[in-house]
Amino acid sequence: MIGHLAKASGAPCPTLVLETDGIADTEQLLRPLLTEIRRRLVRGGHADVLKIALISASPHPLFDLDYRFVQCLPDALDSFDFGGSCGHSILTSVLVAGQLRLVTRLAPGDRVRLRVLNNGDHVVCEVDESRRNSGDFTLHFVQQPGTRLSRLLMTGRPVDRVSTDSGTYEVSLASLGNPYVFVDARDLGIGTQAELFAAKADVFDEIQRIRLAAAALLGMPADSVFPKVAAIASYAPDRLSARAISVPTWHPTLALTGTTCLAAAAITRDTVPARFLSRWADGSARIEIDTAGGSTVAVAKVDGRSSEPVLQWVSVSRKQARLLSGPIGFDSVYTHTAAVRSAHLPLTV
Repeated sequence: MIGHLAKASGAPCPTLVLETDGIADTEQLLRPLLTEIRRRLVRGGHADVLKIALISASPHPLFDLDYRFVQCLPDALDSFDFGGSCGHSILTSVLVAGQLRLVTRLAPGDRVRLRVLNNGDHVVCEVDESRRNSGDFTLHFVQQPGTRLSRLLMTGRPVDRVSTDSGTYEVSLASLGNPYVFVDARDLGIGTQAELFAAKADVFDEIQRIRLAAAALLGMPADSVFPKVAAIASYAPDRLSARAISVPTWHPTLALTGTTCLAAAAITRDTVPARFLSRWADGSARIEIDTAGGSTVAVAKVDGRSSEPVLQWVSVSRKQARLLSGPIGFDSVYTHTAAVRSAHLPLTV
């Protein structure tokens, strides 16, 4: 089994991309495999790698790649979260898939279609520029036909209230790519963009408490990294500013899934993000988002002909990924996992 280390611009850490055709595909069997892989990464000086992408050629006729994301948790080598996705790791997966010839050699204009096994998302990665060890891409998060904007709200409400020991906050709970909690930065006592981007441990801790309160409201496990959380505000007309939490600290920018989720929430009536922006009537919303690590733009395509707007896709452009290493062999780990898997297979007569 071969792995490659790659990193997308704006990501908090590199991703280990593994081709997984024919190996264990359940959490129970993946856990010992990934634990041993993490152990070897740490020994090799790559303790900073907290993202793993498992890819294979898709048997589905509408997709090129099947993709599964695993978030490594820093508390222990055998601690993982299998519940979400990662847009930055999708970018690295497409880059590595080109190296492995799981898809045709990447060239400008090519589109790679991914099926996200974690949550059923459909993502199209369009190649803008291709170089030997890097590339620029546009990600399109394509929605199922008839996806109403209101369906993205996890409680069906544009605003919910959650409480911590410090107070009660209005939040919007939306899910696109990953589930997110969006809280108004002003409610945290933050009045300027500089204050938001320079916020310290006290704000970080309170945002985490808000996230945990939202997770309890949603019935999600307290030890999961989901839902994600971001404090947002606007300090210029029709521009959003965001500060998000990653694992285990502040995100240097904003996750791609967070960008798409924030864009969709911002055009959903009466949500916390929508308070900061004007309404769009032409069916296409361009959302500009500032972060401590730079700015990005998301474009949401909406069909507004029905009584309730229908989301067609959200796209994020000008995202770069690059290879950090040549192939890394994990053959002995693969052999061990194959033996474990065989031991769990039902007997046949």
